[in-house]
Amino acid sequence: MITEENYFIIDTLIRQGRSFAMWRVPGEETIHFRMQTLGSPDLLFDLNELNGRSGFVIAPFHVSTEHPIVLLQPDCFEMPEDVIESPQEMINVCAPATVPPVRSMEEEKQDYSRCFQTFLSQLQKKELDKLVLSRPKTIPKEAGFSVGKVFFRACRRYIYSYVYLCHTPQTGTWLGGTPEIILSGEGNEWHTIALAGTQQLIGDELPKEWDAKNIQEQQYVAQYIRNRLNSLGIMPEENGPYTSRAVDICHLRSDFRFRLPNNRELGTLLDKLHPTPAVCGLPKDKAYRFILEHEGYDRRYYSGFVGWLAPHGKTDLYVNLRCMSIQRDTYTLFAGGGLLESSLLESEWKETNDKMQTMRKIID
Repeated sequence: MITEENYFIIDTLIRQGRSFAMWRVPGEETIHFRMQTLGSPDLLFDLNELNGRSGFVIAPFHVSTEHPIVLLQPDCFEMPEDVIESPQEMINVCAPATVPPVRSMEEEKQDYSRCFQTFLSQLQKKELDKLVLSRPKTIPKEAGFSVGKVFFRACRRYIYSYVYLCHTPQTGTWLGGTPEIILSGEGNEWHTIALAGTQQLIGDELPKEWDAKNIQEQQYVAQYIRNRLNSLGIMPEENGPYTSRAVDICHLRSDFRFRLPNNRELGTLLDKLHPTPAVCGLPKDKAYRFILEHEGYDRRYYSGFVGWLAPHGKTDLYVNLRCMSIQRDTYTLFAGGGLLESSLLESEWKETNDKMQTMRKIID
């Protein structure tokens, strides 16, 4: 059984550059651990290449030679009881060499404001219906920072989120607590969701009303998923939208449950769904290209998806939100929000700060 006393083993595996993943599914207590000790994880460059494959998937927002889809094929299913480091291994290899710069809040807001105006102008010209604007925030680590301890804090705090930690030499170290399913299920029962719109909790109560902007944003995502499933001949049962809590904030959520004619083509389905308008925009292809050209930074694996893929077992894949990338001396948080032509700068800026607090709270 994996317990909080194992945090130092996790930290050591990262320092050694091992390829491993661990996760806890929402509402469950079991922490799963998988490690690949033989060979290297497979690097894929098309989601369709996941058809018929099993393993732990780390997929980026935009697949490139620098940021491929990484598929761990584990041969170790239990966390080592002890690990011994040689002097050569006593270095921190949390992430590849490229590290985002640490900037002041004023600099961050200036950059965000410029991007916001660029994005908003496209929406006001009716060039696009929706765009998702995100931003990174890089913070110096404090003395005694432990990735293992942060992971266990996340498991304690975020009971109804998918909490994960993964490290490979190709991706570096990523940790998150995300509420958004992109695909889960087993056998004939499969599930995805439309999650969009954001409000803060009122005290400890769910909000009772949503404004037109948030409702429209969620409707765009739900309609996209409906259309994508229908294009594959899938007619889902739909429930929602309803208010769903994600730690200290809430979203509008719709559930789609369906059967698949062929479980060996999960990659094809993922290629249809990813990226959803919840992390990209509409029309999808045009919004996707606009984000890559104008957002001003490389999202890498933020707003991609992570999780266990098993065509003949249980699959749990989640959009990589409320996450951080961990480097040797810093960690980088990510957050974004859906923009419509009615969006206001200050409220969108506040939303990104609120979302980043999900990760800040388990560190601070």
